[in-house]
Amino acid sequence: MFSLTLVFITAILAFILYSIFNKFIRYPKPLPPGPKPWPILGNLPHLGTKPHHSLAALAKTYGPLMHLRLGFVHVVVAASASVAAQFLKTHDANFSSRPPNSGAKHIAYNYQDLVFAPYGPRWRLLRKICSVHLFSAKALDDFHRVRQGEVGILTRALASAGQAPVNLGQLLNVCATNALGRVMLGRRVFGDGSGGGDPKADEFKSMVVEMMVLAGAFNLGDFIPVLDLLDLQGIAAKMKKLHARFDAFLNSILDEHKMINGRGGDKEHVDLLSTLLALKDNVDGEGGTLTDTEIKALLLNLFTAGTDTSSSTVEWAIAELIRNPKILAQAQEELDTIVGPDRLVTEADLTQLTFLQAIIKETFRLHPSTPLSLPRMAAESCEINGYFVPKGSTLLVNVWAIARDPDVWADPLEFRPERFLPGGEKPEVDVRGNDFEVIPFGAGRRICAGMSLGLRMVQLLTATLIHAFNWELPNGQSAEKLNMEEAYGLTLQRASPLFVHPRPRIAPRVFGI
Repeated sequence: MFSLTLVFITAILAFILYSIFNKFIRYPKPLPPGPKPWPILGNLPHLGTKPHHSLAALAKTYGPLMHLRLGFVHVVVAASASVAAQFLKTHDANFSSRPPNSGAKHIAYNYQDLVFAPYGPRWRLLRKICSVHLFSAKALDDFHRVRQGEVGILTRALASAGQAPVNLGQLLNVCATNALGRVMLGRRVFGDGSGGGDPKADEFKSMVVEMMVLAGAFNLGDFIPVLDLLDLQGIAAKMKKLHARFDAFLNSILDEHKMINGRGGDKEHVDLLSTLLALKDNVDGEGGTLTDTEIKALLLNLFTAGTDTSSSTVEWAIAELIRNPKILAQAQEELDTIVGPDRLVTEADLTQLTFLQAIIKETFRLHPSTPLSLPRMAAESCEINGYFVPKGSTLLVNVWAIARDPDVWADPLEFRPERFLPGGEKPEVDVRGNDFEVIPFGAGRRICAGMSLGLRMVQLLTATLIHAFNWELPNGQSAEKLNMEEAYGLTLQRASPLFVHPRPRIAPRVFGI
């Protein structure tokens, strides 16, 4: 009790000193506008349970460039494409590092991963390893049969589902994880890939979702350092427990890989883990080394960011198509013309599927996998649109709000893929970080390293599910009443998993059954 009282007294004294200090600071330009902060907590109470919604609402009052004070931390929020471009293009170099946060500390091996590593030589080294050995055009082409094979296993599972509804998101997650596992480890992670009640698959999915929820939470200790000792929300304790579970999972992968290395797995190509271990002692040719911890941290990034983001995006896409049967029918007509009824979709087909590409873009627009960009930090003070941004400020880009900006998008809440077709309002907009109206993968130096793989996986899965199946909701549920609520986290999950009846629309022999 004494220690709790002491911490609160310390927090109050720190706030008083902070307030006095800030009262005498004279910035060369005004700070961006924003809501008045509360004592000590600052604007944390304004964030609510869905911060991307709350910040979008605040932007309607204070504009697309806002200043918040979360605890003792300056935070700037970009909520329009033009403001985002200022930060992520014009001032990209200044905002290329991450602010301190408990998720990186307690889950991601204390910043030794790729996603949260400080900008510098080690980050560039990890990025280069992934870019060359996993995400290059050659690496993606080399492993296209792996992705195709896992999608084929998924379709067989769906075609054999019988009368019971399936949890589509769970099966998609298993498919994405096994495809990535074969590339990274030379083997599947979960059994035969069908996901039929595999408890390991269930546990892994729950771990990934829990990680995204915890990592997306605004932890008081990140913004009021003295409260980090108390962990009043229990977030740090949950993160440490989750890290222990992931560490055990990754240790088992490393141990098993060492045992079976040279036997089994995909032998047509060398898997990423074998490459990492081979490069371990001299990874950059200049005496640099890669530690076991960095290898595990990199695997953690890839298994979490590379699986749940893709599977949840495809789940959102199918949900939108169930609610919009005319759009689904139009997409199936295109696929029937290009692919036909006698085979499954391949990656070679994707560039010819113009309407399918528009559906993917519209899904990324309405349901970006990361609604608030991963935070960045100002290395130096700068000026944005006539406002002063102090050194050390945290940057948040409201990707979700930008893609629903009514000044940019007609009927922004409607699912309208035709907006990306020739003659539509945004036919030339891409999602690869150059057009800031839709930036589901971010932009600039810290753009998602796995963007190319994610795009291929989302396109292939979505096209296959549209082409091979019709979709019905269980118990005669109305498509118009399908729950489309979001569950906020680092990634944008559905609040309710999508349970569906897949009804094959091509011959059983195409599925291999």
